[in-house]
Amino acid sequence: MDSVVSDASAVSDSPAVAGIPAQPGADLFARDTAGAESAAPDPEDGARDWQLDHTRAPIATKIVVAGGFGVGKTTFVRAVSEITPLQTEALMTRASEETDDLSATPDKLTTTVAMDFGRITLDNDLVLYVFGTPGQQRFWFMWDDLVRGAIGAIVLADTRRLTDCFPALDYFESCGLPYIVAVNHFEGTELFDADDVREALTVSPDVPVVIMDARKRYSVVESLLAMVAHALEATPE
Repeated sequence: MDSVVSDASAVSDSPAVAGIPAQPGADLFARDTAGAESAAPDPEDGARDWQLDHTRAPIATKIVVAGGFGVGKTTFVRAVSEITPLQTEALMTRASEETDDLSATPDKLTTTVAMDFGRITLDNDLVLYVFGTPGQQRFWFMWDDLVRGAIGAIVLADTRRLTDCFPALDYFESCGLPYIVAVNHFEGTELFDADDVREALTVSPDVPVVIMDARKRYSVVESLLAMVAHALEATPE
């Protein structure tokens, strides 16, 4: 009986909760946990400098790409996005033959029905989220939501049908959003100077007009840089 009492006393005097014996692996687990918490992140894990610097955070901005039907908005986003772009492409049917003009793009089989979305990091701490708008008039009701929070817009234009970009120009003029005009030069078409396009569109002299190719990443990046620079000039704050 005395041995039983002494064993019970030994249990109650242990550093564990009263009445519960200390677990032999508890100290080992605590040491492992402490070691994991104190381990510094490995700078060789592929992270960029600004990702390891907790005193700064990347600046995320939003840019909208608009224009007429089949002008190259989806191609623009696809060419520049560093992630797999979100696309809402739907097959075109005979029901749209009377409303969608395919004379300039006879090989076009799909169309954007909601938006295109991509992302590109232009600098260590500047990330652009690029949203492409649908081109057909029946989807214009979505533009108000897509442009909310954007710092500016890029209006794509095709010199074979410049009138198609007038609705986008009017929209951004009316809402006061800074924009530039990017002429998407298609193969086999006449190449015009930026000043000629500006005159034809009658846009303000302070609106940049650039000639680009929506299929080429470097050309799209140059257009985005022009848009960011123009937005900073128009709204420096």
